[in-house]
Amino acid sequence: MRPPPRRSAGGTIAGIFGGLTALVVLAILGLSALGGTQTTASGGTRAPISSGGGTGKLSPKEKATDNPLYKTGSLTSVSCRLPGILPSAESMRRFMNTLSDCLDAAWAKQFQKAGIPFDKPNRVFWVDPGRSPCGTYPAPGASAFYCPANNTMYVGLKHVVETSGGESLSHYSVYARVIAHEYGHHVQDRAGILLYGDRQMETGDSATGNAASRRIELQAQCFAGAFLGSERSTLPMTREQYVAMIIDVRGRGEDRKPVDERDHGSGAHYAGWVVTGFNGRDLTVCNTWIAPPSKVS
Repeated sequence: MRPPPRRSAGGTIAGIFGGLTALVVLAILGLSALGGTQTTASGGTRAPISSGGGTGKLSPKEKATDNPLYKTGSLTSVSCRLPGILPSAESMRRFMNTLSDCLDAAWAKQFQKAGIPFDKPNRVFWVDPGRSPCGTYPAPGASAFYCPANNTMYVGLKHVVETSGGESLSHYSVYARVIAHEYGHHVQDRAGILLYGDRQMETGDSATGNAASRRIELQAQCFAGAFLGSERSTLPMTREQYVAMIIDVRGRGEDRKPVDERDHGSGAHYAGWVVTGFNGRDLTVCNTWIAPPSKVS
């Protein structure tokens, strides 16, 4: 029996932008760095995976396309303040635990608004290699993943730096986005969204499966952006932090692959859905399941 599929935030940076400056990157993505006009990527101005407790009357497809979570408005700020990261595994562990506590509090409030039962994910922040129900770690190029079989986030305390191209530890937003993305998969799991996505991946051909995977991954990006946006004033998410995060996620895109072979999405969309969530005023903007294929390629 194969292990349940793990959901990953994307691994090693695919490539740096040559002569592009940070401002050019922002212009390409059509972003205003810290507020202003909203630009949405959707086009608008396995031991069993959870089925989503408060969505029992919905079909699996409806749990993805019309989930009550989308109707709960913006995330409520929990005044999350992150510690700086020093070059040690213990400092990174403190950073990740602080951030995870904030994510627990923020998403618990959102699920309460939706009337959906919620429990926080388990955490394994590792230094030494190990095994999960979803396979061994580290996996090539992947520093972090979510395993729905045991509702656990796995993140390598040192590996997360290595797979970020040695990103400066002062750019904590880059590492915060990784954790918030994996937490986004837990949100999908608890809301019953992940079950539908994984069924699509299992029943279709490779192109259909990859298309479903992209909608899963890009939605997790949007959920991560929604959380980081709600905490922008207290993290704090400065312009420098924002630009560093966008450059990082833009570089993780699968632009060198044909669309049908991408399971995470192009760089523009991988970054663009973070921005959609960050600038969004409610979680409706994160519904990748009704977005046209051109917005999730």
